[in-house]
Amino acid sequence: MPGLWMGGHEFRDGSGQPEFAVVRKDFDVVQSLLRLPGYGPDPGVEHHVWPIPDGPLDGTQLAGVMRLAQAANEALDAGRSVLVRCYHGYNRSGLVVAHALVQRGRSAEEAIELIRGRRSPWALHNKLFVEYLRAGLATARLLEELAE
Repeated sequence: MPGLWMGGHEFRDGSGQPEFAVVRKDFDVVQSLLRLPGYGPDPGVEHHVWPIPDGPLDGTQLAGVMRLAQAANEALDAGRSVLVRCYHGYNRSGLVVAHALVQRGRSAEEAIELIRGRRSPWALHNKLFVEYLRAGLATARLLEELAE
């Protein structure tokens, strides 16, 4: 999806050493699924922060994921670039990006395959997140809220 990026706060450089991914003014909108001081973005860049675990999500957390996906799509429709990031850029960011793709008409399977093909085969290796996507986040949210 042109303009939609998925990443993390840390990556491995060419020699395999960990390196920090600091965002400055590289994107119009940054969505962070955890907050780490010093990782940006610069002041003036639209920044949405919605910390969620890389594990079971409650109804409120799922609603936040759905809102982030919608905000990403609205920014894309306006011609803006969007980065969705978590720690390593595989699961939490993958959940938001996949749901954004579903909102744009892709099936859950198509979204998962696209992310794994473009980001990494390790992307969305959290089986629960894949189940959320296959069931539909609205359905997963409803089920989580009924269980509470």
